[in-house]
Amino acid sequence: MDTVLRMTAQEREVAELIAAAVNLETPAEEIDPDAPLYREGLGLDSIDILEIALTISKRYGLQLRSDDSDAVRIFGSLRSLSEYVQRHRTR
Repeated sequence: MDTVLRMTAQEREVAELIAAAVNLETPAEEIDPDAPLYREGLGLDSIDILEIALTISKRYGLQLRSDDSDAVRIFGSLRSLSEYVQRHRTR
């Protein structure tokens, strides 16, 4: 199944923010929602995760910190990040 069809509208929006925040070479619509964001998968590093956390926090009005005890789970994949945003967003 095509990745873009497996993405919800919210996941696609978060994918676009991720791609823009870290100048990702992979187009947002090609990000596998279940692939790891950190290291393997998209190959992001800790600086990238900080950039994404800042961008997501500003866009959705939520407190998202890379040093949160749940950060590994939250940033585990596009899908887990998107689910976290949906539950905690204020705008």
